Amino acid sequence: MLRKFVPGLMAATALAGCTVGPDYTPPEVETPAQFAEPAPTRSADTVDLAHWWTAFGDPQLDALIRTALADSPDVKTAASRLRNARVAETLARANYLPQVNASAGVNHIELSKNSGLSELAKAFGSGGSDDSDGAPSGIALPGSGITTYSAGFDASWELDLFGGNQRSVEGAAARLELAQWDARDAAVSLAAEVARSYLELRTLQRRETVMKEEIERQKRMVSLQANRARVGLNPETDTVRENADLQATQAQLLPIRIEERIHMHALAVLAGKAPGSMIAELSQPTSAAAIPPAVPAGLPSDLLRRRPDVRSAERRLAAATADVGVSVADLYPKFSLTGAAQLISTALSDLISTDSIQLQGAAQATFPILDFGRRRARVDESQETRQQAYISYQKTVLTALRDVEDALARVDGQQKRRKNLEASVESARRALSAAQARYDVGLADISAVLDARRSLLQQRETLTQSTGDLQDALASLYKALGGGWDDATLQNIQAIHPAQLDAPQNGS
Repeated sequence: MLRKFVPGLMAATALAGCTVGPDYTPPEVETPAQFAEPAPTRSADTVDLAHWWTAFGDPQLDALIRTALADSPDVKTAASRLRNARVAETLARANYLPQVNASAGVNHIELSKNSGLSELAKAFGSGGSDDSDGAPSGIALPGSGITTYSAGFDASWELDLFGGNQRSVEGAAARLELAQWDARDAAVSLAAEVARSYLELRTLQRRETVMKEEIERQKRMVSLQANRARVGLNPETDTVRENADLQATQAQLLPIRIEERIHMHALAVLAGKAPGSMIAELSQPTSAAAIPPAVPAGLPSDLLRRRPDVRSAERRLAAATADVGVSVADLYPKFSLTGAAQLISTALSDLISTDSIQLQGAAQATFPILDFGRRRARVDESQETRQQAYISYQKTVLTALRDVEDALARVDGQQKRRKNLEASVESARRALSAAQARYDVGLADISAVLDARRSLLQQRETLTQSTGDLQDALASLYKALGGGWDDATLQNIQAIHPAQLDAPQNGS
């Protein structure tokens, strides 16, 4: 029988190779020849785009991002999804191959004395018996039993004649690559979020320093005005107005400190820690972070290769294309083969013998006839899903281009604005000195001094904020260009161990 079964199996296997559904080809998306916004020229200073945050020259920022990339819940979730996609690919490949099982067993049957087989047993027994009870070997008398031993293998295989399983494997492989690019994108987004929140915190702390310097200066002026008023050199109202200006400046300090705490909480959570765990560490201001150079934007087409989110969208489209083939294959018949080879004997000593061999083979075909449009609806559904994936890919590319254009515009604008603000601060300082000199000789009242002082404080604060805005714009540019990952990024995420869960309780 085995000789008849094997040729049939080989002939059916030879038919495999007809793969239905569309073959995937990467989509062609038009991109402009160059970016519309002014692009920075190449600088002598270079920025490692994969680790762009190091260009700010802040070791604490570097350490914070390293911690976040190792302990953040977002990266751990990406690592879990990556493991899940790898398991799904293994399952898809296993379904493509035959399934083989080994089995062994012992079966004992004890016959009833009242089974009505007594006369039959006597008839068999009259012709000779192999045992003391008169029953031939392998036949049990009523009231006695028989034991059978078995061992063997069985195999089953659904022939992939129309490529449904092959498309499933293609889809699983595309989803694995999708998970890999999603993991890189999670690292890119996390690093950018940590850097931008950290730089904003340092900007707030610099604004607080400016405020504190102004408050200390105003306190000295209040004391000086009070002393001059006591000796009659200035009216009492000058002291009152000076003190009111001091209190107004002090009031401006409180919202800045609140925002600092909020950013500290956010950075701790991004690093996978409790919100208040890093307050002491982050409350100590560091030296001002450097303003790194703006890297050249390159060609818009480069984004299609560099941006992880664009690569993820392309892999999602590939998986959706494979799903169309899976659903189309369901429209066609399914063929499956099963076979079993066993050793069966009533005596364990005779089990390993050619006389104990028992073979079995079967082939089955299932033809779809009437399902009221279910299979066709699944095909239509998968085709629409593929269309949506293509539109999503186009949108992702457009969004990536817009991100770079926006970042280039912000960098260019903030660089020009900062130069103007530097000149404005210097002019405000000179105006305050002139107003103070006129007030000291009695040619102007206190109002001119207070106005000039408030103007200088505002200009200094605006310049400080502008520096932070420029740093933020540069961070946005680096992220928009797809910076924040390299070949080691995925390896580090894959090395993250799965979270340990408590074992489920009985009955839960």
